[in-house]
Amino acid sequence: MSAPPHSDPETQPIRRGRPRRRFGRVRWGFALLLGAAAATAVLPDVVGLDAHSPFAQLIAFRPVLVGALAVLVVVGLLVTVFARRFWPVPLVLALVAVAGAGMVAPRTVATTTPAAGGATLKVLALNVYEGEADADSLAALIAAEKPDIVSIPESGGRYKQQLEPLLTPLGYRLEASVSPRRDDVTGNTVAISERLGDVRTDVGEDTRFPYMEATGGGLGDLRFVAFHSVAPTPRAVGQWREDLGQLPRWCTGSTPAVVAGDFNASLDHSVFREATAGCGDAGAQTGNGLTGTWPTWAPEWLGPQIDHVLFTGGISAESFAVHLVPGTDHRALVTTLRLP
Repeated sequence: MSAPPHSDPETQPIRRGRPRRRFGRVRWGFALLLGAAAATAVLPDVVGLDAHSPFAQLIAFRPVLVGALAVLVVVGLLVTVFARRFWPVPLVLALVAVAGAGMVAPRTVATTTPAAGGATLKVLALNVYEGEADADSLAALIAAEKPDIVSIPESGGRYKQQLEPLLTPLGYRLEASVSPRRDDVTGNTVAISERLGDVRTDVGEDTRFPYMEATGGGLGDLRFVAFHSVAPTPRAVGQWREDLGQLPRWCTGSTPAVVAGDFNASLDHSVFREATAGCGDAGAQTGNGLTGTWPTWAPEWLGPQIDHVLFTGGISAESFAVHLVPGTDHRALVTTLRLP
């Protein structure tokens, strides 16, 4: 009986299937882990995480995060040129980047064409940073733009007293929601042009910072609200949600309304989108929805748009512009609305 042929290990085929499959699982696991981290940062509002800290603060910068993620995708593609098995990483990150871009890109395109006819209402809104904005500069902006009505968050009785001698000669009447004895940061002031006639004002106490509501006179059935929400700092996110929760009373009310001021929220916040579901946004409607209004040290393309002019159906925005006023960390908004 002959002996079996000698088996030489060096001549045997090498089985690589299992190590390759294991390496493939590692690659995909790493890619999915990075993708999950990217999605948590860029898309937390999809599952409501943005209603809580720290996502309530982070999501305001989604346009910047999408840009940063796009850079990582390009870097990943360059790495893939030299290490082809790295391709799952840029693929997964690209999917997250595309989803994020889909959330912000529509705000760069005007969505409506204002109808001809009907009256116009020119609105100016500026958070004056605890009453520290230069009153002369704000008065000069109002003199140049000639708005019909002005919303001035973080302005109480003290700042109103500074503005009155500057605006009264221009034909404006001012009303503040808090007295000079309270800090300006807690107040909202509204400046009403004499062109609107006998407009009535009321103070609303349903939010942390009392708002001003103007009705009647040349406004007709329209309600105008000078509004300011608290900022979603870690200890105030609950109050922030409560403040924004008051917006449906105007956005879904039975009478037309315009709400202008500092909402401390962008259209990337699901809380803000849900609260304003019945309202249009002047920035987004005119294709300027990514123009940053805060902080002023950042360029317009970098900061979030947390100041807004909102309006109910039938009203449309014809123009939108931002202006710098010394002494405040917010940009002033000026928009012309076409009323039905």
